[in-house]
Amino acid sequence: MSHPQAKVHRMFELVEPIGTITFSTVPDEAFMALGMRNYWDGYFAGRAAPLGLAPAEVVHAVFYNFADGEVARHIPWVWGKITPQEAIAVRERGSATALRQRIGELADSSGLLRVADLATRAAVSAPTEGRVLYAGLRALDVPAEPVARLWHAATLLREHRGDGHNIALVAHGIGGTEAHVLLALSLGMRAQEFGRIHHLPKAQLAAVVDGLRRRGLVDAAGGFTDAGREIKERIEALTDELAAPPYDVLSTDELDELVAGLEPIAAALSGGGQ
Repeated sequence: MSHPQAKVHRMFELVEPIGTITFSTVPDEAFMALGMRNYWDGYFAGRAAPLGLAPAEVVHAVFYNFADGEVARHIPWVWGKITPQEAIAVRERGSATALRQRIGELADSSGLLRVADLATRAAVSAPTEGRVLYAGLRALDVPAEPVARLWHAATLLREHRGDGHNIALVAHGIGGTEAHVLLALSLGMRAQEFGRIHHLPKAQLAAVVDGLRRRGLVDAAGGFTDAGREIKERIEALTDELAAPPYDVLSTDELDELVAGLEPIAAALSGGGQ
């Protein structure tokens, strides 16, 4: 059944902090212990592992929003230290451990098993066509342990949405670095202040902003034009629309139950960094 887009977006808000526990200290340290040189080695090893031994060019295309050459600094180097299968296991263990630590007593609550089951039902129900990273994750076994299963479901839902977001960006002619510029502006920041792209060479970042300016999406001062704000809003609306299919398997009551069950978990995760 179809659900209101506002509720689909609410699921994004609740799933995101669970899925992104993967990028916190505990999983990072687990990868570093296996020979990774830095955080980004572990990031690419863990996130790209469901794609197998895909070359850097393929990972770059699937991840979409990394600047040219960034993926190639890590892929395939990491596969000389760890196999994709090992990376999948390390990522799951580290993420489940971090999630359990962060949510405390909720990890052993009677309701967590139900939340994990509902989230998993949704997470494994969507079509995989055109969703490369989601499809790779769908090919993995679902963990039996409830906290790990909840993390896995959240990761599936997050990457399903991410694949759809990339589709929306392509449909609107917005490249990966351009997407970060628009996100920065939507957060009230200039491109050169935004953490995901501020490290890029000034000339490279300026060329991206100039391209958006020529298209009428950025003004002379480097801020949004009305057209730029409108295209950003259209992309986000389409992203929500494309993120809806996993939840069609749930009834209205079941989705409401899932939202209610996830809210205290998301609140616990928002309480501090790992």
